[in-house]
Amino acid sequence: MDNKQEEKISKLLSYILRHKPEEYNLTLDNQGWVIIHDLLESLAKDQQPITRQQLNYLVENNDKKRFTISDDGLRIRAAQGHSTKKVTIEYVPQQPPNTLFHGTATRFLDTIKQQGLLAGSRQYVHLSTDTETAHSVAIRHGQPVILKINSAEMYQQGYHFYLADNGVWLTEHVPVTYIND
Repeated sequence: MDNKQEEKISKLLSYILRHKPEEYNLTLDNQGWVIIHDLLESLAKDQQPITRQQLNYLVENNDKKRFTISDDGLRIRAAQGHSTKKVTIEYVPQQPPNTLFHGTATRFLDTIKQQGLLAGSRQYVHLSTDTETAHSVAIRHGQPVILKINSAEMYQQGYHFYLADNGVWLTEHVPVTYIND
């Protein structure tokens, strides 16, 4: 499988496991899991077959670690980024690093300065531990800007943070007072 094919399949899996499983006659449980056999069967019916070995390779080698296979090896889910309200992964609250980062486009700055960071169509605001990751996210949306989040102070004030399977930090909202650009 070449890089172009890997990217295409990765985007398709993200679409299915984060946003529209019903378009592939799949149902995610409330933790976001779907049975791998059902996923592979659905992809084959849609003329986009992949093998279990190819799926395992994608999961293991995806640079963003977007997917997680269950410990029993029977199910798969997106690590985070769900827009479907049927999925409510029960993350355990954790103390975040003192500073986290959020990558966005400059065109969103005025709104962010008024409202803070909102989850929008997703369930959580996504934050990273390094500026490189934040930049790679931001550049997809336009002229990039990296926001520095005072996560230690937020945590001390009672805000909850969660760590997704792929190392992305999640929180429901980042008020303006905790954002520096």
